[in-house]
Amino acid sequence: MDFKSRLQNLSKKQKAYIGALAVIVGVLVWAFISAGVITHNFNRSQLQTDQDRQEALMQGIILTETKDEKKYWEIYGETGNYDSKNGVAMLNNVIGNFYDDKNEVSMSFESSRGTYNEKKGQIILYDDTFIVLKDFTTLRANRLEWSGTDKPVIAEGNIRITRDKDFLATAKKVEISPDYDNFKIIGNAVSKIYDNKEKK
Repeated sequence: MDFKSRLQNLSKKQKAYIGALAVIVGVLVWAFISAGVITHNFNRSQLQTDQDRQEALMQGIILTETKDEKKYWEIYGETGNYDSKNGVAMLNNVIGNFYDDKNEVSMSFESSRGTYNEKKGQIILYDDTFIVLKDFTTLRANRLEWSGTDKPVIAEGNIRITRDKDFLATAKKVEISPDYDNFKIIGNAVSKIYDNKEKK
């Protein structure tokens, strides 16, 4: 007996069961095929997401570096974002401090923009940067770069340095020693020392 004749001899109930089974098998096949396509698209989407930059927007950010109960620096940004792929925090309206070996503030700063690069361990301040050293020397610059406790701090662009009312210097660039005790002015440097007795 062939398949066609067997099918004709089945009751309506049996034919209904076979039809339902065929529908279920069809749905399962469709589900497995769809799942493969969906999973493939999901994996591709995950790969694209991993390759894309992931950023977190933040308000009131405080970053600090401390090791063995010794604080090296702290920086506060009013607003900013963090790029997890590159490990860079970009901050706006920045204030902060650098510390010496005695955990005392050796340099304070304020700037309209700043970045902290976690991988390089580097802080860069941009635009309207104002710095005060521990001896009350003040410095204005377009850009400041701190790259570690053992390296000089570099400030560049429209440098203007004052100490009390007896010292004024302008330059293109200044290097501040790692211990914040002295600095070197570089490029079109002009310095003036005033005798307080000569002042009105």
